[in-house]
Amino acid sequence: MRISFPDAVPTDAPSPEALGGHLRLTVTRLARRLRQEAGTGLGPTLTAALATVDRWGPLAPSALAERERIQRPSATRIIGKLEQHGYVERRPDPDDGRSCRVAITADGHAHLEEARSRKTAFLAERIAALDADERALLERAAGLLDRLLDDRPGAPPPAPGTPGEGAAR
Repeated sequence: MRISFPDAVPTDAPSPEALGGHLRLTVTRLARRLRQEAGTGLGPTLTAALATVDRWGPLAPSALAERERIQRPSATRIIGKLEQHGYVERRPDPDDGRSCRVAITADGHAHLEEARSRKTAFLAERIAALDADERALLERAAGLLDRLLDDRPGAPPPAPGTPGEGAAR
């Protein structure tokens, strides 16, 4: 007589190290492909910083550096490059006259929306080719990936249809 336990890990399940390696490679390849599809011409660092200003701004340069996990001088250089493109602007900090806040411009927002639209269209075209069970599995996997990105161990996944805090839209 065989007893099955619904929560038991299948014996053929990969080790965390093996799955981590496979997942790392797949996510890296997907991220690279999405950057290519976006066609922004900015590069991943500038695009990520612009998306952070869009989501959390206006931000002090030090807050941008903290959110992007980079040094303050790097954030200052990135802000300068984004300003040259017309995607962000510096505004006086209402709380500290010696400092500034960085805000996204209408051109910066339009640039991000165009890139996001291209990436979403790329994924939607491929997802449409999947059957309903595969799409449901992919939705569940997306929730699990959100949990992996959460810095709080054991945190519940975000509600379906809502991006996690760290989600790059």
